[in-house]
Amino acid sequence: MRTNTEPLEIQQRRATDMHETRKDLRPKIGLTILAASLGFVLVQLDVSIVNIALAKIGADLGTPVSGLQWVVDSYALAFAALLLSAGALGDQIGARKGFTIGFAAFVAASLGCGLAPGPVALIVARIAQGIGAALLVPCSLALLNQAAAGDARVRAKAVSLWTAAGAVAMAVGPVLGGLLVDTIGWRSIFLINIPIGFVGIFLTQSFVQESATRHHTFDPAGQLLAILALLGLVGAVIGSEGNGFSATVCFILIAAVISGAAFAFVESRASNPMLPLDFFRQPTFTAATLIGLAVNFTLYGVIFVLGLYLQRIRGYSPLVSGLVFLPFPIVLLASNLTAGWIARGTNLRWLMVIGLLIGAAGYWLLHSINSQTPYLQILPGLAVIPLGIGLAVPCMTQSLLTAVPASRSGVASGVLNSVRQAGGALGVAIYGALLNERAVAGAQLSLAISAVLLVLAAAVAAVGVRAAACPVKA
Repeated sequence: MRTNTEPLEIQQRRATDMHETRKDLRPKIGLTILAASLGFVLVQLDVSIVNIALAKIGADLGTPVSGLQWVVDSYALAFAALLLSAGALGDQIGARKGFTIGFAAFVAASLGCGLAPGPVALIVARIAQGIGAALLVPCSLALLNQAAAGDARVRAKAVSLWTAAGAVAMAVGPVLGGLLVDTIGWRSIFLINIPIGFVGIFLTQSFVQESATRHHTFDPAGQLLAILALLGLVGAVIGSEGNGFSATVCFILIAAVISGAAFAFVESRASNPMLPLDFFRQPTFTAATLIGLAVNFTLYGVIFVLGLYLQRIRGYSPLVSGLVFLPFPIVLLASNLTAGWIARGTNLRWLMVIGLLIGAAGYWLLHSINSQTPYLQILPGLAVIPLGIGLAVPCMTQSLLTAVPASRSGVASGVLNSVRQAGGALGVAIYGALLNERAVAGAQLSLAISAVLLVLAAAVAAVGVRAAACPVKA
């Protein structure tokens, strides 16, 4: 065994130098965390802030519910469809460069949203926002990993702060959006992204180190087919509103199914697929992915429905609607942060089952709302839903990651996030169709369906997820 033959004085000096170097790096690590967190703040803020503005956007631009669905779904679909390829692109060109491009795209697209003269221009700009978001999320995590320099404790703290920043943005979004819409107008909810984006770009270019680049073989055929399948499926659902399953809608739906089948075929034979199908041979991975799909399907769909219910049916202003929603993101944040502490020594599977059943109970508490339901009857549901989801999601994510090798955890988490975003887009499309057809009855049916879906998701968790201890930190 080798021994260190250097004099003690030299060893001590080297240790002191390393300590001083780490101290010198701390400010840069802090600024990297800040820059990465600002990117995630933009992504999460535009998930929650837009829903509060939908009624005003519809009134100002003369947009029906179907158009408002595209305002939400165009962002989610671009984000979901491009997330995996964007992560690979970030590795190819360097995470800092990819992150800066994502920021620039998001800022430019936000300006386009704020100046949009009509619904088509707004939807196109929202697609561009989704492209920027797809670059921001994986590249921001890569930059945090780079800044941690192999220190697991630093990385865990950095990711925790990044996650908390996104959760705070989600919580602030409804109230901030309501305040901006009531005082300045709906365009301001997009224009507020511009100064945040410029600060993020400045910090990234001034203080963030570039990551090492890695060669990736891209999967253009799989990417194109994924876009066609998702776009066709959501388009068919939204297009069926008022027209039923017309010849055009049926054609779009068939094209989506064919694209989905072709996507599965291409991915099964690709040497470097964007969606590794071998993951789904693991029952735990498949179960966790289905649960993620159900959670986002119900969550995004119900938030869309409740946002329009509060303003169009109840007549609340955007600010009051944001305040009504405030318990939802606050409880979700608190539940997420405490899930790991609650679950010490608890089985992942059963904590997930309990959380999903609590979420289902919350949806059921709201399923009988009508045009006269007092706020005190709405409040319990708005608190119980995020309580259950906040318990279930961290353990869902952890169970999925335990089902794949550590070296493939990044790809696995990308698959989960893509599926969840796609599920959210489908939820908005289907629940929006129900709301457009039946108003209050559509909202009630959406909430009842959500309760049933989370009960089914709990059954999937009980059967498909293997027994494992939940991590200490959520």
